[in-house]
Amino acid sequence: MWLLDKMLKKLVRKGELAVIDHDGKTYRYGSPDPNHGPIIVRLTDGGAAFHIAKDPRLGAGEAYMEGRMVVEPPHDVRDLLLFARYNAPWERPGALRPRGLMNRAVGRLAGKLDQINWRGRSRHNAEHTYNLTRRLYELFLDEDRQYTMAYYRDPANSLEQAQLDKKAHIAAKLNLKPGMKVLDIGCGWGGLALYLHRHYDVDVLGVALAPDQIEFSNERAAELGVSDRVKFELKDYRDVEGQFDRITSVGLIEHLGTPHYPGFYQHMHRLLKPDGIMFSHCCGRMGPPGLTDKWTRKYIFPGGYIPALSEMVTEAEKARLIVADDEAMRYHYAHTLEEWYKRTVAHRDEIVELYDERFFRMWQFYLAGAEAAFRYGGLVNWQLQYLKRRDAVPMTRDYMYEEEERLRGLEEPPAWHLAAE
Repeated sequence: MWLLDKMLKKLVRKGELAVIDHDGKTYRYGSPDPNHGPIIVRLTDGGAAFHIAKDPRLGAGEAYMEGRMVVEPPHDVRDLLLFARYNAPWERPGALRPRGLMNRAVGRLAGKLDQINWRGRSRHNAEHTYNLTRRLYELFLDEDRQYTMAYYRDPANSLEQAQLDKKAHIAAKLNLKPGMKVLDIGCGWGGLALYLHRHYDVDVLGVALAPDQIEFSNERAAELGVSDRVKFELKDYRDVEGQFDRITSVGLIEHLGTPHYPGFYQHMHRLLKPDGIMFSHCCGRMGPPGLTDKWTRKYIFPGGYIPALSEMVTEAEKARLIVADDEAMRYHYAHTLEEWYKRTVAHRDEIVELYDERFFRMWQFYLAGAEAAFRYGGLVNWQLQYLKRRDAVPMTRDYMYEEEERLRGLEEPPAWHLAAE
């Protein structure tokens, strides 16, 4: 316990944390908060403290998943992870930085190797992440299955409203015209592709590597009678041919790996028509390039990496793509993840029945840890607009604001009812 004790004494500056070791001894950190009681964590075996201390992100996640670390009511693991990040915000230099040159070097090498995503590995990683049971996603996502940041114009809005507003926000940046050909790379469950066709009468090709996503997307297109105009294919983006007026990617860059950025941007340049627009929405770092933590790489997004803005812009420049618009979206994903977490907890029994208790705790830790990173850590969402020709869009951003306002008046968000079925 001495190593964990030493670490927590340095970390906890605001609020109070109590850790009860396996032998019943209580360690206290911080100072009492008159508005909030202490967060109490109980360790259930003698090795849990060292397992957490030697690699806090991996160790804490595994200890929670395995029941070796328990957060006592009325708090839960979300409270604990938000508390930890609140005490080590990104704005504080050195916060939560891994210690030791050797450990950092080994971690950096492992992280870089994990980003080498050749075709077979990319498909395997996509299936690991997205080929979970359909029912799981119904339980915590909106009805349109938008598994990316929602756009909260008002934090009080529902998830359904925020996801609908996200699609309008994206569409407004595409400056679409009827009859255009759109490529949606990493199309998810087809929601954005169907939205763009519905409001602009465009032809859309969506590609992704998770078989169930493609199957589900094609089912949706067939039910709506638009299969001739909105098509979904199980295909690697590297195998797409032809040219497109618009290219969109939402939540794709995170799965590429930095070694593949040069080839990705060069291929996008080939696929994009001379007067075309390419749009990318992704999770991103506020600071310089970094690493994906081992727990996330191992359990949630193998091969994944959240890029710094500099990494994307540098490769886009080399491919002669003009970065015409850049938006840093703060807090939106924190609100999204908070709602996903609440819906996950509300359906605990069904998720445990679908998988098991360990999976449920893993999913809790993932959503809560991600929220903490976007609320207090160094993560934001980037929205980037790329051009091949500087005259491909109007000189000012007015067209975006005007179109987004028009789109918001066209439809109401669907009710979230699938979870109750």
